Parts: sequence; structure tokens; C-alpha cells
Amino acid sequence: MKQIYFILALVFSLSASAQIPAGYYNSATGTGYALKTQLKNITANGHTPRSYDQLYDGAGIANSQGYVDTHSDVNVSSGNNYENDGTVLDFYSENPNGPDPYNFTHNVDEGGNQNSEGDCYNREHLIPQSSFSSGYPMQSDIHHVIPTDCRVNNYRGSFPFGNVAVPNLTSLNGSKRGSSAVPGYSGTMFEPIDEFKGDIARALLYFATRYEDTVDGYTSFDMFNGSNDQVFFPWAVDMLLDWHYNVDPVDQRERDRNNAAYKFQGNANPFVDHPEYANMIWNPNPDTEAPTAPTNLVASNPTDNSIYVTWTSATDNIGVTSYDIYVDGVLNSNATTSNSTVTGLLAATEYCFTIKAKDAAGNQSGFSNQACETTTDNGTGTDCLDESFENIPTDSPSSYTARSWIGDNGGTWSATDARTDQNLNNKAIAIRDGVLTAPTSSGGIGVLTVTTKRVFGGSAGTFNLKVNGTIVGTIAYGEQDITQTVTTPAINIEGTVSIVIDGNSSTGNRVIFDDLSWTCYSNLSTDDFSISKIDIYPNPVKNSLNIKLLNPKDTQIDIYTLLGKKVLSQVINKTDNTINTESLSSGVYIIRLQQDQKIISKKLIKK
Repeated sequence: MKQIYFILALVFSLSASAQIPAGYYNSATGTGYALKTQLKNITANGHTPRSYDQLYDGAGIANSQGYVDTHSDVNVSSGNNYENDGTVLDFYSENPNGPDPYNFTHNVDEGGNQNSEGDCYNREHLIPQSSFSSGYPMQSDIHHVIPTDCRVNNYRGSFPFGNVAVPNLTSLNGSKRGSSAVPGYSGTMFEPIDEFKGDIARALLYFATRYEDTVDGYTSFDMFNGSNDQVFFPWAVDMLLDWHYNVDPVDQRERDRNNAAYKFQGNANPFVDHPEYANMIWNPNPDTEAPTAPTNLVASNPTDNSIYVTWTSATDNIGVTSYDIYVDGVLNSNATTSNSTVTGLLAATEYCFTIKAKDAAGNQSGFSNQACETTTDNGTGTDCLDESFENIPTDSPSSYTARSWIGDNGGTWSATDARTDQNLNNKAIAIRDGVLTAPTSSGGIGVLTVTTKRVFGGSAGTFNLKVNGTIVGTIAYGEQDITQTVTTPAINIEGTVSIVIDGNSSTGNRVIFDDLSWTCYSNLSTDDFSISKIDIYPNPVKNSLNIKLLNPKDTQIDIYTLLGKKVLSQVINKTDNTINTESLSSGVYIIRLQQDQKIISKKLIKK
């Protein structure tokens, strides 16, 4: 597949401190595979192979400390400095948007035993060693051999890189292993987080170039097609160029790392210094044909906060990669299959859907037909409680003991036979044979959701979910280190509820729980607060919105965007029933009216 990619800058000037000499790329004058061969000659002629152990610290190499220089979490001129603490910058554990789940110290935490994430770091071959039989100098080439968490390195194994459809394992920074979402490949893939997709793509493009003379024999790696010109299968070319140009373009951190790698072994990655080379070699004839529009869109199966949509797949000269889902004309989400459940909706509200298809080159179809559906109003659409476990205690974190803490919504949580040093999205509670007890809640329970992961060996199993002492379902956990989100639907118990999770089916299994929440449930009648008794005018509105209620008691008014952001809130009554909407931009909104626990939502148009 040939694609169009957007290049932010064709040539990056090297900083004054760069070690790559002026004129390094002067002989790179061709296009297509001729250019690739010229770059092979440049990167091979200056390459001084190093030993495998020198990667860690550059021992014996003048002016180089190996990974300490190339993969440290330190400040760079781009401002992308993460923690800036000098620890190992690991693509599989770094969290660019918050605290890292764990950190490694250079030359202290390398190697060793690994039972879970954070135990140690080692050397990850982005091109697996098995494909080139651990040959030299490929085995110690710092451009594709990087420091990573031992455990996640093991999970990745020799799987190809790509976008994952359904993960069977997710690391603590969000890297995933699972089934392929890439057209043209149906096996298991490993997907790093977006922050490092371009780094990895450029390392693979470097390897294909530097080892052009032998790479046609490395066919045990599923991304290689057995040639020494294209090297990669078409699906891999498309994906790598997308990661290189669109998902994660070159930044200053990577240019600094490339300069340090040159100091270590005497050659540079040309696709860092000249991002345009990748298109010139692998993409001389881009795809400009858009897919056809999806057809037969149907919206169905409404709940209080979701609607299911399905459609007939689009076609494309190369291949459709995903679909953009629009709700009332606003982009809501993206799907890789021809169906999706749109969530986060308001109860008793009509929503209209349209779909666009996209190919890997970014070409987009026209809109599908429109399909509309109205959410139900069964009283199960509002979260009663959300618990992230961020307030769990930190004393003796690896010990199994009784724990208690104040939850995100207030109230006291408790757990027995529990430890607090195991993370999922961030902090989480790990329970062996104990009991997790939530604070008593007065809003009832409709649907409960929680994320689980078993660690430290054992087998798959379940915990009991009890409401007011009665088992209403089970919460499953899978094979070791597989993260899964479990939903228990239609519990539908009103009034005050006490939630308990206990009864581990496999004694001794250690299971992490995170991101637990449940929706409220109320079967209260809305006879005295029905849509027929509400008059909202004018609609469309320009400035003042009038709300007339047959039952003129105090009523909470909230106005939301279609994506669920609250933009206006006010209480009205019989004498004060006007809302000033001047601050709102033109567009479509949802207005929600609440009396006591009774809620009605309607669509509002702002001129």
C-alpha cells in the first residue's frame, strides 16, 4: 500500500553540540532503493561495532557512556523532559503524561530475576535476535537494541510491532500485546504507546538500511518479506511510515539520542536526521484514492447511556483501516470493525449517527446514511461511585494485611489480606484470599465495572460480587498478567446498598483490582415530571432560554456539549425560570433537568 504522509520539516539542522560531521549525508543523492543503498554505505562505513556489555555504560569507549547518554530521562531543549531525574528512559514503562509506574537506575537495576514489571531492565532487540541468530554487530547495535523492562521485554518476545485490536496483556504504561488491527496481518502484535511509536519505526527502518546486504535472510521476523530492497511486507511499510510521520514525528529528544549513539559507535540513524528519506525510499507513489462511504447504518439496542451502531463495510483500492463515528455531526470515536457501542450518552435523549471510512494514507470517505435512536430512561445511567484506589495506604506495601482508606467519593473502604505495591493504571489494590468492602451507598446499583489482573503465578478464577449479603455475580480474572475489564450488568437494586467482593475461587491467587465503579439505580416514577409537562423556548435559542414546568419546584438545570462536558449549571423555580445562554457557542447541546432523583434530557440548539 502506498500512502501520503505529512512531513513537518524536510531537513533538521544539527545542533552545535552534534557529533555527526558536516557532509555526513553528502553521498545520499538518489531516490528509491538506490538511496537506501547509499545510506547503507554511509552507516556501514563509519560503524565501529561495540560489545554487548558496553551498551549499558560504554565502558572503555572515549566520551560515551552507552545507555546513560542515549536513554536517560533528562531535560532536552524540546521541553519534553518527563521526570528529568536521570533514570533509564524505557519505552515500555515511561509515562509521558504523569508519574512513571516505576523507575530503573542505570547500572544498578539491569538484569536479574523478573517476576513482574519493575523488577529489572535489560536489552531489548527491536529486531529479534532469533532472526539474525544473535549475529554481530546486529546484536549490540545501539540504534535498535534499547533498554527496557525485563518483564515487558519477555511479553513482547519476537512478535512484530503493530496496532492491537484486542489486547491480551497491557503493561503499566499502556503498551499492549494482542490480536492484530493491521490489515494484511492476522497474528499477534505488540503495540508501544504513541509517544515512542516513531522512535521504534525509525529504528526498524535503520536496521533495514544498515543491514541491507543480509536482511533478506532474516525471514523469521514476521515484518520482513525476504527481500533486501523493500525488506518489509506492504502492511509493515504502511504502518511504519504512519508511525514515523503522523503518530510520533522526530523530536529533539530523539535527535539528541541519535547524536549520542553516533559517539558510541560512529554511525547515525539517517531517518532521524532526514525524516524525508523514508518517503523517498518506500513511498514514491502515494495513495490518493478515498474509500467508498459506509452504507446501511443502523442504530439499535439503546441503554440509559449507550447505543449500538452497525454498518456495511466500505471498500477501498488498497484497504479500509478504520471508521470515524460522528454523533449529531461531532466526531465521537473511532472503530476498526463495522460496529461499535457509543457510550457516555445521556438518558432519554435522541442521538443521530453518521460514519466515515478511512484508509491508512488518511484518505476519508463521505458520510454514510444517518441513523437515529433514543436512549432509555431506566435509572441506571449515572455513576454512583468511582474508585481509583489512589488513596490506598503506602506503609508496608508488599505485605498482605488489612488496609483501610478514604475513597474518591468519600466513605471508608477496607480490604483484608491485601498489598498495595502492585499497579494497573496507577495505584491499585491486590487481594489474595481477602475481602474488598466498599462504603455503604444510598443510590442503589445498576451496573458494576472493575478492572482485574492476576500476578505472581496461579490460574484463572473468580471472586464473588455481593450486594447486601447476596451474591449477584462473579468478577473474573484471567491468566497471569492479562488485564481485563469486567462488567456485571442489570444488578438493578434500589436504595441503600453494601458492596463486597470476596470468595476467591482459587486460594492463593493474587489479583489486582483497579478502576471500580457502579451506576445508580432508581425505579422512581416520573409521572409528575414528564416531557409533556416541560416547555423549553425558544429552541433554537440565541440569548435567553425560558423553561416552563407544570410542577414548578426547584429544578437543577445542566447543559452539556455532545461530548459530555458540562458548560452551564443553574437552579430554576417558579419565579426564576430563565437561563442566560449568551456564553455558549453556536451548536447542539444537551439540556438536563433534574427534580429530586428524576432526570429528563432534551436537545438544545444555540444559534
